[in-house]
Amino acid sequence: MIKVIGVRFRKAGKIYFFSPAGKDIKQGQHVIVETARGVEYGSVVLGIREVEEEQVIQPLKEVIRIATEKDDAVNAENREKEKKAFEICLEKIKKHGLEMKLIDTEYTFDNNKVLFYFTADGRIDFRELVKDLASVFKTRIELRQIGVRDETKAMGGIGICGRPLCCHTFLSDFAPVSIKMAKDQNLSLNPSKISGVCGRLMCCLKNEEETYEYLNSRLPGVGDFVNTDDGLRGEVQNVSVLRQKVKVLVDVNGEKEIREYKVEQLKFKKRKRKEQKEKMSKEDMKALAALEEKGGKSKFED
Repeated sequence: MIKVIGVRFRKAGKIYFFSPAGKDIKQGQHVIVETARGVEYGSVVLGIREVEEEQVIQPLKEVIRIATEKDDAVNAENREKEKKAFEICLEKIKKHGLEMKLIDTEYTFDNNKVLFYFTADGRIDFRELVKDLASVFKTRIELRQIGVRDETKAMGGIGICGRPLCCHTFLSDFAPVSIKMAKDQNLSLNPSKISGVCGRLMCCLKNEEETYEYLNSRLPGVGDFVNTDDGLRGEVQNVSVLRQKVKVLVDVNGEKEIREYKVEQLKFKKRKRKEQKEKMSKEDMKALAALEEKGGKSKFED
């Protein structure tokens, strides 16, 4: 086991492990650490704890110091400089006539580098733009192209649930999302209903998948025959996954009747569930295929 702390450098960004180096560091404090990009200012989101050595990427770097008031002032100053750098970069992009959308600007703590994040439909030749920016800022310039999911994560927004976007508030990484998850949750396969603000499949499909897999495993499938606790036998017409209730078509005194039962009131042979074949238009199928293809992991690096 090895003692570490978890540090995050941007809101809802990835958590990195560092050695506390014998310092009494608590969650919520800020620290100065050395990273591959240079000296950085980060927030402690995980206090001192012990983890398996296999979970740590070696060599484990030590915390340089707990941030002082002077460090806090430098970080605040950098945030202000980023706003000005953003405006300057917008002007330069317009000047060079580049088809790119600037998303965010970031200064490293030691001002050794300025990073500009942007989106574009294809590859952009920004060599002249980099030279122009370097002549203005007198430091290293890096332009990094990101995807639409990363754009949404950086800018934030409100989801169809009416709450702030998960990726902007707490999701550190993007998990792969598939159409099968929407099927398992009995959602409409209309692309406009299961895609998020970014236009990709909604991240919350993954968050709820494990729960739905468990709940579905306790239910019979539509079309299965079940025995009820009141001595009847019938065909399953509909299932309510969250309520764990089943509507069954039974024969009562020679007449067909649909009754609703709790899953505990039924006896049936559990088997592997077959995926339901959904009737979709060619346009829907193409849109869904595109959504699934683009719903992979993020390329955005913290």
